Amino acid sequence: MNVTPASRLRHTGEYYFSQKLRELAAMQQAGASIINLGIGSPDLPPHPSVTAALTSTAALPTAHGYQGYQGTPALRGAIAEWYGASYGVLLNPATEVLPLLGSKEGIMHVGMTFLEAGDTVLIPNPGYPTYRAVAQLCGATVREYDLTAEAGWLPDLEALAQSDLTGVKMMLVNYPHMPTGTRADLAFLSRLVEFAREHQIMLVHDNPYSFILNDEPTSLLAVPGAREVALELNSLSKSHNMAGWRVGMLVGRADWLQEVLRFKSNMDSGMFLPVQQAAVAALRLDHEWYAELNAVYRRRRALVLELLSALGCQPDPEQTGLFVWAAVPASVADGYALSDEVLRETYVFITPGGIFGSNGNGYVRVSLCQSEEVLSQALGRIAQWQQRQPVTSVSR
Repeated sequence: MNVTPASRLRHTGEYYFSQKLRELAAMQQAGASIINLGIGSPDLPPHPSVTAALTSTAALPTAHGYQGYQGTPALRGAIAEWYGASYGVLLNPATEVLPLLGSKEGIMHVGMTFLEAGDTVLIPNPGYPTYRAVAQLCGATVREYDLTAEAGWLPDLEALAQSDLTGVKMMLVNYPHMPTGTRADLAFLSRLVEFAREHQIMLVHDNPYSFILNDEPTSLLAVPGAREVALELNSLSKSHNMAGWRVGMLVGRADWLQEVLRFKSNMDSGMFLPVQQAAVAALRLDHEWYAELNAVYRRRRALVLELLSALGCQPDPEQTGLFVWAAVPASVADGYALSDEVLRETYVFITPGGIFGSNGNGYVRVSLCQSEEVLSQALGRIAQWQQRQPVTSVSR
């Protein structure tokens, strides 16, 4: 029986990390002790009050049924309160907040709601690979906008405005930016909103990194008039150590959210109530939570900077977020070559920047989601290799 995949998958490959994790697992199975500095999955636990809320709600006999597609009023209210306290953005929890089973899911929901064949989507190069995959799965045309070190990893809005924007329906933006860690201030975000208004382009701002090593969390919706042209995705995965819990949110223009809900309501049956209650607890944590979390990440970043220096890489000291992005030395062909060599020689995996787009080819990205002990081990292996000493990392 010859059953072929749908044509929508023609241009969509398996996610890079899905493939790479299988390769690393095979190396582990063969006896190598791999240190994975690739993926940004927080290794620290949530606050104890979060897990307490989960378990206490799960103990209720009434907590296990289907939930509403829009989330509970308590969760929507907590998200609105968090946006007000964190970003100075006032949201109507009844109409301008939509909880999600993770913000990655939300990217697909927005795409499937608004994109189709004939539409063009502006996506960043470098940028999160899921943006391209979603646009292609929706049948839309992908058009990259360049981000470069020379331009501070910000798009050249003037050049874009002078180009042919016929058919451009949506622009995906992401600040603080992954993978480069670049922040965007309100002045730039204001220009972005004006650009979108002038050219009638829908902005979708992906904002999951705003609390990591960043003293000034910013929302696009803080810009006056942004709600006319924008939706914003956010997540508890990075900011609250809840990556596996799958709690995200889509906020902004009410009528657009209602359209997204039409699609979303056909895709899931609501978020588990104990998870929603845990999310409420997480959203009500005070500033001390973020300060303690960032103190850990600062210590880890210092070790990662040492590691990158040992490899001859050059990071930007102003970057924020859960990773460190660094240019590879001129003696190396590109980030892929350096990543492969480091893995082969030291059994340490760092991410090649090229997976995020061609403008990332000369870079690597290192995650902060490993303990200081593990990062010190990785640094020791790389120092050993640089001293032309064999690295012993076989577990059996």
